[in-house]
Amino acid sequence: MRVDLFDYTLPEERIARFPARPRESARLLDLTGGRMADRVVRDLPDLLRPGDLLLSNDTRVIPARLKGRRGAAGVEVTLHKRDGDAVWRAFARPAKKLRPGDRIVFAEDLAADVTDKGEAGEVTLAFSCGGPALMAALEAHGSMPLPPYIKRAAGEGAEDSQDYQTVFAARDGAVAAPTAGLHFTPALLQAVEAKGVKRALVTLHVGAGTFLPVKADDTDDHVMHTEWGEVSAETARAIAETRATGGRIVATGTTTLRVLEAAANDDGTVPAWSGDTDLFITPGYRFKAVDMLLTNFHLPKSTLLMLVSAFAGRERILAAYDHAIAQGYRFFSYGDACLLERTTP
Repeated sequence: MRVDLFDYTLPEERIARFPARPRESARLLDLTGGRMADRVVRDLPDLLRPGDLLLSNDTRVIPARLKGRRGAAGVEVTLHKRDGDAVWRAFARPAKKLRPGDRIVFAEDLAADVTDKGEAGEVTLAFSCGGPALMAALEAHGSMPLPPYIKRAAGEGAEDSQDYQTVFAARDGAVAAPTAGLHFTPALLQAVEAKGVKRALVTLHVGAGTFLPVKADDTDDHVMHTEWGEVSAETARAIAETRATGGRIVATGTTTLRVLEAAANDDGTVPAWSGDTDLFITPGYRFKAVDMLLTNFHLPKSTLLMLVSAFAGRERILAAYDHAIAQGYRFFSYGDACLLERTTP
């Protein structure tokens, strides 16, 4: 499928630089029931039904951006996938002169050796420490990996360490936030539960590859980066119980949807599962697990725009985006949200 079918023009002022405060005051474009209605995120409980199951991603964003030196030359790396206790794949800038065997020093207590070099600036790094010690070093020396379209003259602010983390965050490993989850607060979750909606968690450690543009002209030629995910036995039981009682499966964000679809069997059942996924969803995909999706507004020609187009129909999504732009909605990671129901097979 042609990538340019998923293009649109977004005025730069529509890109959100900061989240809404409070979080649930963000706007919500309701595309359920055949309508297109302007709401706010705190209206979400009114759009769900008793017996529905709201699933969210409990990954926690780590301070994955590091600045160091290879000899006298400065190097910036953004970690994107853990390959071992002390081994990460990363995107490096500049990467052209890096070679396997090079050492990058980030601090007195943190260094890494380049063990492999891939395409598009990707390198594999073996750090001088691993496990909890590496996480502690990242907390001390790293910064939050805000996406490239959030431009700040002074770089990431101290508030981003909280703003770019969801209320569900519990498991270290993401290098990009599951941004639909950023809209939730304890008060909103209480309102969801008061409606009779059940909740469960999945994990997908979001990689920096989510920000990479689709450079191919055809979706068949795009290669997705893999991400690690898990559906616990407890969550699998909750999904089965919801299906048995006629409730709907509601995904908080495309990351939650992707891990559920990766785990799902062809008959729609979702077993306990863990592993890597490079699932790339484009129009024509047959959804097996998810009925509704809360998601932010995504970049032009992005894999996520293709996913939501597959879920709710490309023409309907592009019309909704035109409406959102005209009505002053805020886009991308810190922006507003939309609620979709599956309208394709």
